Amino acid sequence: MKKRLNTLSIAEASGMLQKKEISSVELTRSCLDAIAEKDDAICAYLAVFEDSALVEAGASDARRAEGGERGVLDGIPMALKDNILLKDSPCTAGSKILENYIASYDATVVGKLKEAGAVFLGKTNMDEFAMGSSTENSAFQKTRNPHDHTRVPGGSSGGSAAAVAADECIYALGSDTGGSIRQPASFCGVVGLKPTYGSVSRHGLMAMASSFDQIGSLAKTVDDTFTVFNAISGKDPYDATTVATQSGSEEKKQRPIRVGVPEEYFIEGMDAATEAIVRKAIDNYGSLTGAEIVPISLPHTDYALATYYILMPAEVSSNLARFDGIRYGFSKRTKESKLIDIYRDSRGKGFGAEVRSRIIFGTYVLSAGYYDAYYVKAQKVRTRIVDDFKKAFEAVDVIMTPTAPTPAFAFGEKSDIVSMYLSDVFTVPINIAGVPALSLKAGAVDIGGKKIPVGIQLIGKWFDEPALHQRAKELEAVIAK
Repeated sequence: MKKRLNTLSIAEASGMLQKKEISSVELTRSCLDAIAEKDDAICAYLAVFEDSALVEAGASDARRAEGGERGVLDGIPMALKDNILLKDSPCTAGSKILENYIASYDATVVGKLKEAGAVFLGKTNMDEFAMGSSTENSAFQKTRNPHDHTRVPGGSSGGSAAAVAADECIYALGSDTGGSIRQPASFCGVVGLKPTYGSVSRHGLMAMASSFDQIGSLAKTVDDTFTVFNAISGKDPYDATTVATQSGSEEKKQRPIRVGVPEEYFIEGMDAATEAIVRKAIDNYGSLTGAEIVPISLPHTDYALATYYILMPAEVSSNLARFDGIRYGFSKRTKESKLIDIYRDSRGKGFGAEVRSRIIFGTYVLSAGYYDAYYVKAQKVRTRIVDDFKKAFEAVDVIMTPTAPTPAFAFGEKSDIVSMYLSDVFTVPINIAGVPALSLKAGAVDIGGKKIPVGIQLIGKWFDEPALHQRAKELEAVIAK
């Protein structure tokens, strides 16, 4: 049976385009057909740009017809999380307060992808302002996991992960503040990369928590995620946190690769089948590659979630102050409205419950009398967590852990806020430290006769994405055997 074009990887599709075995228009049409067939059930997309996507695909075919080698991403259709700006297109961040907002400029990553010849299929659903772990917090719709429509796709980049898993695009961009690329990648059985903080520009990404946010890729293979990373990374004058080059390399070491397995990431209460699958993948990696599996400790891991949920809301409180119903977005005002009433009504009705609660909590921890007790103390713990990773990477080359403590959970299952936040227990420390990490499918568990994916997380050294890429490729090959 002939493979449908929308199921191809970037590498496969690019190769066929170069050989002129297919056209970008055919590839794009196949993805659009998949969206038409499936997305009423999955709800991965908030907006689909069918006409402009076909125009972009046609332009790619015209460039290729002129002769010469084209870039790997030229003519490849992709999806964009709806908190990343695409000029003259809607950008809601999954929130009613921005329901009618049209982006006035391109994010830096979008500009780079345009230069590479990308085809933009549409904007994907997300938890409102990236605040959530299930995509249940979107103001517009709930995205469903393609493997089981009764289960969540993860969050906050659930729409992007579901679109890739359902073959409704070839790859997608997401953002990761506390696990928002890796956790949905785990739940949906795709590959998700959160790069080192500062390696990819955040210019044109709607800020949630600026010292944690990072744009990354979701794709079908390890190679594909790094192809996208190489296209969008680099220094940007619009983002002072970015750096010019990556310092890592893929040179062969004189000793075996050392894989650190932190005891703190295999906790009491995590799903037993998930733990078994991840431990088996790590053991197989060691036995089949000759890597040395080294037990390590990241002793401040227990404090990571509490630290994150102090620092992140504080930054949310500051970043979301700009959405006030005055200049753009949702506004509840009349000629007779007082300014304070405009603020109260616009923000009260435009923001969802989760966003409002994080703004309130963030304002509280920054307030007089509590700033030192909470915010300053959390910053000190953050430094300790960074030091944990520095010490660990003196002894090991890469760290392997579960991506999440459970497979995808059912809608409504995490009804209390604490159990929902615990979904990020293995991903949050990485954002606190700023190191790069990737999730790929380690296996699946049978739940109700359906195979629900389980992800394994690989954590690398700062700006050493090339080495992380190599280890992830090796692990991908081991799991495939």
